[in-house]
Amino acid sequence: MVKIGIIGGSGVYKIEGIKNLKEINVKTPFGKPSDVFRTGELNGVEVIFLPRHGSKHTISPTESNYRANIFGMKKLGAQRLISVSACGSLKKELKPLDFVLPNQFVDRTNFGREMTFFQGGIVAHIGFADPICMEMAQGVYDCAKKLGLSVHLGGTYLNMEGPAFSTRAESNLYRSWGMDIIGMTNMAEARLAREAEMCFMTLAAITDYDCWYESEETVTVEMVINNLMKNADNAKRLLKECITVVARQPHCLCHEALKNAIVTSKKDIAPALKKKLSLIIGKYMV
Repeated sequence: MVKIGIIGGSGVYKIEGIKNLKEINVKTPFGKPSDVFRTGELNGVEVIFLPRHGSKHTISPTESNYRANIFGMKKLGAQRLISVSACGSLKKELKPLDFVLPNQFVDRTNFGREMTFFQGGIVAHIGFADPICMEMAQGVYDCAKKLGLSVHLGGTYLNMEGPAFSTRAESNLYRSWGMDIIGMTNMAEARLAREAEMCFMTLAAITDYDCWYESEETVTVEMVINNLMKNADNAKRLLKECITVVARQPHCLCHEALKNAIVTSKKDIAPALKKKLSLIIGKYMV
């Protein structure tokens, strides 16, 4: 079995039932991760858990150090990542308290989030047409159905900036584009996980209908938090159920994402940069 990384989103700051729990501070060349990493065993599977917003929810989506978080997961040996994320729905049939396992992303962030490990003297162009590991997503979907949860496989996640929610005009614009759900975090994680050659999937928990659905009350923090708590319990149940399924799946092409993607010649990459990125590019530098 492989090690599974779990990134906890809003409402999921810890996972009960992890045995042999240890807290590890991880240093990265990209700065400080969101929190300490918690490692242990969940249903016999080695897991690594990190709360994206910090255990006390002190880090906003814009402020999150996505590179440090993903690099830390890689450093601790995670080979597959499940990212739990709260989201709003842009379609009536995707209801609050449903789960969505999206297979596509559209990026609308605008504050210069760092979404690549490759800069400052090295260039790599990863294939990202299909950003989600669908083998993982299918396994989690099957487990969710087994538990009787309302879950949807596939869909497009619109990654907005935040921390404010959408204006009504923005919400309706995204609906006109055919977007399914809206959140503030997962595009960066998906890109960086692909660069780090880790399988990645999003477990998106719907908290509200955003603000487009005029028959609903305006989205408030109170509404979102109330649904967050309900979703968090179901998300934890689902993680415990699916973790062994995900761990037993065979390796896929996600683990070769950098093959032929690094366009900078090995001889032209500075030794210090090779050392900095050795965890990610080492096997391609020999």
